[in-house]
Amino acid sequence: MGINFCMTCGAPLELRDVDGTMRMACTAEGCSFVHWGNYSIGVGALVLRDDKVLLVRRAQEPGKGYWTNPGGYIEQLEMIHDSIRREVKEETAVDAEVRGIVALRDLPRNIHNVYIAFAMDYVGGEPEPDGIEVDRAGFFSMQELETMNVAGFTRWLIEVALKSKNDGLIEDKAPIVQLDGHGLFRV
Repeated sequence: MGINFCMTCGAPLELRDVDGTMRMACTAEGCSFVHWGNYSIGVGALVLRDDKVLLVRRAQEPGKGYWTNPGGYIEQLEMIHDSIRREVKEETAVDAEVRGIVALRDLPRNIHNVYIAFAMDYVGGEPEPDGIEVDRAGFFSMQELETMNVAGFTRWLIEVALKSKNDGLIEDKAPIVQLDGHGLFRV
């Protein structure tokens, strides 16, 4: 399903060459709206406690019945590190703090998805599923994972997080230039 009308003024859109790429653009005089594409940003958590990883079993599609790391999508006006703390709390009742960004997945498709995986430090709480998105939650050892229906992407993320030599990208809480409203992460 495509976009047919301007999100700014409501006028019809037409296919037009914009900087060498065909894009839907507004036909109204004086309106410069261009539909740049459809994108989503997902976040995922890798929370470890006592050599066990926090996992949830998906109660809905996509991935119903698979064990995955907790996560979800960022909100429009939410910083990504706030998004992942919220998602972990919503899905598992566990409090965790961001240590760093350890992996990134780029999945170009109809809605281009970028997924950011965070290494997180366990702060508190016992895993309890939300009963909507997930029907089970818990900390599991690597040995226990061998007999579980763990999603392939989650297996890859766990391996990346466990074998990482550092914390990946960490939040720059004291940048050399103050950039209000920016979430800055660095090596």
